[in-house]
Amino acid sequence: MPERAREERAGLGAPFPAIAAPPGTPEIRIGLGVGLPHAPLGGGAALLVTDPDGVPVVEIPAGERWTVLAVAGGVSVSSGGWRSTPALRLGIQAAPGLPVRVDDREYRGRLEILRDRTGLTLVNRVGLEDYLAGVVAGEMGRRLESEAAALRAQAIVSRTYAIRNRGRWRAQGFDLYATVADQVYGGLGVENALARAAVEATTGLILTYEGAPIDAFFYSTCGGRTAEGTEVFANARRPYLRAVWDQDAGGEAYCRISPRYRWRHEWSGEELRGMLRRTLPPVTGTAAEAITEIRSLRVAKVTASGRVAALAIGLRRGEVAVNGQGAVRQVLRPAPDQPLRSNRFTLTATARDGRLAHLVAEGGGAGHGVGFCQWGAVGRARAGQETDAILAAYYPGTQLHRLY
Repeated sequence: MPERAREERAGLGAPFPAIAAPPGTPEIRIGLGVGLPHAPLGGGAALLVTDPDGVPVVEIPAGERWTVLAVAGGVSVSSGGWRSTPALRLGIQAAPGLPVRVDDREYRGRLEILRDRTGLTLVNRVGLEDYLAGVVAGEMGRRLESEAAALRAQAIVSRTYAIRNRGRWRAQGFDLYATVADQVYGGLGVENALARAAVEATTGLILTYEGAPIDAFFYSTCGGRTAEGTEVFANARRPYLRAVWDQDAGGEAYCRISPRYRWRHEWSGEELRGMLRRTLPPVTGTAAEAITEIRSLRVAKVTASGRVAALAIGLRRGEVAVNGQGAVRQVLRPAPDQPLRSNRFTLTATARDGRLAHLVAEGGGAGHGVGFCQWGAVGRARAGQETDAILAAYYPGTQLHRLY
């Protein structure tokens, strides 16, 4: 059976059993949603709803869909006109080994539903190894068996990230978001056989430097060269976060297989003016009313790894500076909800009658470029590199350590 067919077949059918995690495996709290007015609950296995003291409130029968609501005084569950007494926190769990379903997705472990300032916060409390099965699949998608070394590398990177950042959002009632704000986590529904195998093969392994878990930054595609940590994050001066060429012996980028390896965006003068009227005010404080015409737009600063760190935008009353890689990507947007893919780009501007008439950005890569390049890891795995070699390429000088 071909590799892809075998992998896809393994990912279908009955849910995988929970990963047999060793003693000492920590539990982690994942924020699935914040500020929600309500969320659908149930529809799968029977669920037991408990109050903050663990006292049963109601049992939701298997297959039934109820609603959890943000109400005055806390959180309630509701069905058919019945509503539970409000509580500041509710616990939701299924029978051992069965998933809980909320917002039409299934998760291992159990749920906590909290009342926040504007609505509901949904939290999945789950063992770290089961969490990682949903992260590796969510971050890397379906891969081939020949790319398994990249999945194992991602599992170690994601485990290290979770350990290093555990408690990051403690004030909101959880450790990590389930989105790109931390790591993409899709729960049980995205798991596949190869992702689970990668987690199981690396159980308890993290990356350390001088005995401490590293800052395991990662992203999609470096475009051929990674970035120094401080190019992007002011406090990321780490010996292992160095700018390195990510190329094979023939000078070809390992991540050239990425669909985001090279890209191009262009704007007419009117499109550019409309975009900057939306994006410049929150980033630079420039009033939208002052952005009546765009006279020029140029790269003002480039980092050592070739990434754009500052722009200079000529308006009717002078130039506006956009400083910082994050700010640059927020200002130059291909679409209102889409920041520029990366800071590895060049600009070609065409002026007419003293105004910018056309702008083209041609670039490569996706993401900030610091640390682990996911598509580069896939390319390295295809080239026969093992997991430890892949990790050493992106985090030079680090060591593998078994935490449990």
